[in-house]
Amino acid sequence: MTTPRTSPRRLRRSLLSVAAVGAALALATPAGAADTGTGLPPGPAAARAESRTATTAQTAAGWVAGTRSYLVITTPGDTSAARNAVSANGGSVFASYDAIGVVVAHSASAGFATAMRSVAGVQKVGATRTSDVPADAYSPTLPSAPPQSATTLTETARWDMTRINADKAWAVSTGSPSVKVGVLDTGVDDRHQDLAPNFDAADSASCAYGKADTRSGAWRDVGTHGTHVAGTIAAAKNGKGVVGVAPGVTIASVRIAEPGTSMFFAENTVCGFMWAGDHGFDVTNNSYYTDPWMFNCPDDPDQAAIIEGVRRAQEYAEGKGSLQVAAAGNSNYDLADKRSDSSSPNDSTPVNRTITNACVDIPTELPGVVTVAAMGNGNIKASYSNYGRDVIDVAAPGGDGAYGVYSTLPGGKYGNMNGTSMASPHVAGVAALLKSADPSATPAQLRERLGTQATDTACPSDSRCTGTTAKNAFFGEGQVDALKAVGGTTPQPGRYFENTADVAVADNATVESPITVTGVTGSAPAALKVGVDVKHTYRGDLVLSLVAPDGSVYPLEDFADGDSGDDVVKTYTVDASSETASGTWKLRVRDLATRDTGRIDTWNLTF
Repeated sequence: MTTPRTSPRRLRRSLLSVAAVGAALALATPAGAADTGTGLPPGPAAARAESRTATTAQTAAGWVAGTRSYLVITTPGDTSAARNAVSANGGSVFASYDAIGVVVAHSASAGFATAMRSVAGVQKVGATRTSDVPADAYSPTLPSAPPQSATTLTETARWDMTRINADKAWAVSTGSPSVKVGVLDTGVDDRHQDLAPNFDAADSASCAYGKADTRSGAWRDVGTHGTHVAGTIAAAKNGKGVVGVAPGVTIASVRIAEPGTSMFFAENTVCGFMWAGDHGFDVTNNSYYTDPWMFNCPDDPDQAAIIEGVRRAQEYAEGKGSLQVAAAGNSNYDLADKRSDSSSPNDSTPVNRTITNACVDIPTELPGVVTVAAMGNGNIKASYSNYGRDVIDVAAPGGDGAYGVYSTLPGGKYGNMNGTSMASPHVAGVAALLKSADPSATPAQLRERLGTQATDTACPSDSRCTGTTAKNAFFGEGQVDALKAVGGTTPQPGRYFENTADVAVADNATVESPITVTGVTGSAPAALKVGVDVKHTYRGDLVLSLVAPDGSVYPLEDFADGDSGDDVVKTYTVDASSETASGTWKLRVRDLATRDTGRIDTWNLTF
């Protein structure tokens, strides 16, 4: 697979995947369709990919083994001379982007790149992969539309949202539907109950293989990663499932992952950024690295062309008003001190190579891109997150260990993932809130405000974290803050009480854990916060309640019998205004079945 920033492979991929309601994820730990004829994007002719006539050996109906893909870089404005040279040197033009001077060429000739580099006016030529272009590129298969499952899950303020004050921000603004966020990823399940209300099919497409495919459904998920990312950005505030950081904005899907491998090659990323620019995306989220090289080095002619082609496409999108947000990666690697890479190329046989800081992780290290590190539940770097002094811009919750980021999955489902892939969409959501608050803000202004409004986060006792509290190698300028993004102010925290003593939860049993509240006069608040951390191997067995000092019972959640997920890590809001605050409160946990047990790990009250 490729690299969503979740794994060592690419998708800044979710690092760890935790079982979801009815679905298991299999993403790694640290590391990252073409239309055959008329499905081209409607934007300006000079800025969109144009289909060209293939050679007789390579047609939409056929494919030859050994076909490789290349970026041919020339002067922006008119690629006709470069396109003619491609045909004259044993290749065919698969797509071209005149506005940035980039041609996507295919050839089965081993000498194609060398021949093209000697052509007048051609600036760079580089192979974008070390494996063959799949035959699917010539007649792409549409992703299936998964059957949808209804959910009994109700919205709660989950730990990642409370960490960045998103739950407080929603009371001020949920974002504007005129703000559009592009999810450049494995695709998005547009029919998901939590995504359909905010999904824009008209501006969604597939860019797999490097040419826009606008057929209906081409944008759908060929994995699970993109749908999970989309939910973190903008899952609707509709009373069910989860809520995204900016639940009022619009999302569009640009699938840049190829089916089967879920790899994100350079031509796909170029197409995605061009689409974002031409279709008015205010923000894009990029939770991946560009395959097959974890780092692209300018002294290698192939990789130099990749750097230049993707750089130009990003610059084009930014010039059209789009801010790119990207995951930093999951290899626990110092991006400010690059020395070696043993994971590339990941589409064939990786080799051990010595590298330097001149080599860049694309797109996260391109100029203008916001680079996002991941945090666990607290002011801590996630164990897997890449870092780097003056490389990391900001940080956000990505999950770690028992604390996963819970979001949408294809088919109406939900589940946990960990990774910088999960941190980046939190930042994309905050950027969308900033854009909603100031529609005239430029990408550069949004980028600056993300840093200015972030909460300064000091380095832990770790020699790798250099810099100051205001800006350092682990967290950049700090953890983003959704409430500040919408112009709100963080309220003074109430009195906080916690019980960390473990209480075993046996089969078919009811247990209680007490907290004695003192020093709080008068009534409890109408928005009493009840933080719960229950470890259990099948939460569908559980019923949770809060018991007031006078014995009144406030139901928190009766989990659906079929909810096979592990653990309950949530914050509930209870109207306890009829209760006296002081006294002994209890968390009551009932287990209604056999075979699965657990414990109350910790719980808390905030008045």
